[in-house]
Amino acid sequence: MIPLLSVVVPVHDVEPYLTECLKSLAAQTLEDIEVIVVDDGSTDGGRRVAEDFAARDGRFVLVSQRNLGPGPARNVGVGRARGTYLAFADGDDVVPPEAYERLVGTLAATGSDLATGAVRRLVDGGLEESTLHEKVFRRPHLCTHITDRPVLVRDRTVWNKVYRRDFWERCGLRFPAGIYEDVPVAMQAHVLATSVDMVGDVVYHWRKREEGGTSITQRRSELPNLQERLSAIRSVRTFFDDRAPELLDGFDALVLEKDTIFLFQALERCTEDPGPLLDLGRAWLAELGPHVLAGAPSLRRLELHLLRRGLIRELRTVREFRRGREEVARVVPRGWRTTGWYGDYPFFRDRRLRIPDEVFDARDELKLVARVEECTWTGTDYRLRAYVGIHRVERKVPKVSLWLSDGRRRVPLEVRRKGRYGVLAVVDPARLDGDRPWKLGVRAELRGLVFKGWCRDGEAGGTWRWSVPGWSRTVMDIPQ
Repeated sequence: MIPLLSVVVPVHDVEPYLTECLKSLAAQTLEDIEVIVVDDGSTDGGRRVAEDFAARDGRFVLVSQRNLGPGPARNVGVGRARGTYLAFADGDDVVPPEAYERLVGTLAATGSDLATGAVRRLVDGGLEESTLHEKVFRRPHLCTHITDRPVLVRDRTVWNKVYRRDFWERCGLRFPAGIYEDVPVAMQAHVLATSVDMVGDVVYHWRKREEGGTSITQRRSELPNLQERLSAIRSVRTFFDDRAPELLDGFDALVLEKDTIFLFQALERCTEDPGPLLDLGRAWLAELGPHVLAGAPSLRRLELHLLRRGLIRELRTVREFRRGREEVARVVPRGWRTTGWYGDYPFFRDRRLRIPDEVFDARDELKLVARVEECTWTGTDYRLRAYVGIHRVERKVPKVSLWLSDGRRRVPLEVRRKGRYGVLAVVDPARLDGDRPWKLGVRAELRGLVFKGWCRDGEAGGTWRWSVPGWSRTVMDIPQ
């Protein structure tokens, strides 16, 4: 019988975790599967574990090859796959029981070429958010595409997905040798797919190995590892430049956010000649769009500036500064006639280093923080209490104005201040006719900064909305 789904599992020296992985595949609620375990020249007892599963469960098949890496191992598994659908799992990870039933069922209903879902990190037996995937799967979307939802550039792993096998073969998808082989393939599949299904469920548990482990992830700050990562980045950028150039900026921004961290970690830990790492870092940055580099957050721009100049000691100081803060660093004003807003980081206006002020410029990172914290009825009017401040600025906003709006009318309110961030206003309900909900608008001005927006609900977090009872508009609330 031809199975509905083929799952390819490359295995190399993951014996401590392999049983849990294969058990999770055997326990799938979608039972019509085959599991192709490819032993990539393991030197531990992982092969025996796979043999035991194959002996007990006819859905498991063991294939062996000399150690060529996870990419070639996956290719071998794909060549043996018979299923209508295709999936991948790594031997040290875990697949939740209903994952494949959910993904395959979605593809069968929509006709899309691939389905993808949310990921959690498996850490010390518990589950945590995957920071790589955290912004991707907030809501399910069926029959979509990466060019319609560019956030999918963050979905660059192959194992949280199910593919139609005829789509895989038609596009000629194949894993390259080396590490980070899944990133180019995942991005190519997203672009080449006619449509993609994003499910809201968690479909994969990605293990974070203990410190000192030998996984690729644990060795990601080693020079050869970083060189392989750069090769993967170049491969994706070349493909995007040819097939989907509108995705380049988003991908570059992700590289700056996630991948450069490992370059910085390598430079921090370096005890030998840092020259090769610095050369690699400069080559890495040369691959990225200059406007994306210029638009990076100010603290990251400072790190990149120090990297370009080869200032390793200062870079370590800035990295220590970043890690040592529980909250984001504050932003401070400088200048009177023309006020600039700069990150309060090490080496700002250091005469020795002479780092340009624009490296520290954080004006574009500031945002209004305004929320309604209380709205009470006194018997004759309403008393509003709100918080108004500027994120990362530890100063009182001197000019604040408030108004209520129902989308048709705008009712200005008289504002009183209470403390550094408190704002009070009295609302006469007789001024608020009609049954439409009201929102509280705010305008804040500070040293050349002007922000406008709607107050958030202090408890619920969404935009604060308020409906005025009819009895209060006539002030007929009589205590009994």
